Amino acid sequence: MADHTSQEAQSAETTDKGYWAANMRIIYISLVIWAVVSFGFGILLRPMLAGIQVGGTDLGFWFAQQGSILVFLGLIFFYAWRMNKLDREYGVDEE
Repeated sequence: MADHTSQEAQSAETTDKGYWAANMRIIYISLVIWAVVSFGFGILLRPMLAGIQVGGTDLGFWFAQQGSILVFLGLIFFYAWRMNKLDREYGVDEE
């Protein structure tokens, strides 16, 4: 009986670690996308994007002012959708 309980505990721990690893992977990917768009396109790559016009201004300025906000909002919706899917996969979803 104790052996069966030990196996269940190990299985639950493995599931928990898998869930947490998948969650952290989504967070890391989202942070990289956010950093590239906000810091990369808006600040570091702005001189290279200066020749491309969007809405009457250059693309680098647009990313710094508008694009990074829109990408951030997109990341929020992506994270919520993906976490709901992950919750269902691991059986921890809300009803």
